[in-house]
Amino acid sequence: MIRSELIQKIADENPHLYQRDVERIVNTIFEEITNAMARGDRVELRGFGAFSVKKRDARVGRNPRTGESVEVDEKHVPFFKTGKLLRDRLNGK
Repeated sequence: MIRSELIQKIADENPHLYQRDVERIVNTIFEEITNAMARGDRVELRGFGAFSVKKRDARVGRNPRTGESVEVDEKHVPFFKTGKLLRDRLNGK
């Protein structure tokens, strides 16, 4: 599902809301999650999962095409851990 499909589904299920308002709500939620992660905070949505940021240390990597060594800088990457309810639902429990 992509963002526009999510917006359309919410708008269809809530006919009392304008689509532009639903779009604003969805965009605000995603922006807040992004801003919190940019600050290094953890975002937990009960029953769904938790978003956090993990730090990857600098390392020496290899260029797969040429095989030469390449310095890879330290970086921060997003990480998502599923919640128990989501895992149970995916596994048919």
